[in-house]
Amino acid sequence: MSQADQDKRMDYIEFGSTDLDRVKAFYGGVFGWEFKDYGPTYAAFCDGRLNGGFTTETPVKPGGPLVVTYAIDLEATEATVREHGGTIVKEIFSFPGGRRFHFSDPDGHELGVWSDG
Repeated sequence: MSQADQDKRMDYIEFGSTDLDRVKAFYGGVFGWEFKDYGPTYAAFCDGRLNGGFTTETPVKPGGPLVVTYAIDLEATEATVREHGGTIVKEIFSFPGGRRFHFSDPDGHELGVWSDG
């Protein structure tokens, strides 16, 4: 993609974290994200399409924009979130175009997961 194609698109997202090892185990286990450490206070991630990072230098701020991830098998993903220590804050519900659920990660960030099936 050219720079013009990237104009006005979400490029990177960064979260505060209290424990980088825990957050890497959570997102690596649930979604298979890959991580690269940049010193003891920062871990960058790639989900295969979007890049971002977790830092212990920024306070954890639950709330804010809702980041939503796509999953083909919503029920299996919900079970995996639970297995890795996430808390389901909105059970699976239907909306025009699909279904989704919301969860909070071990630091309290709320995210959503949706599926069109």
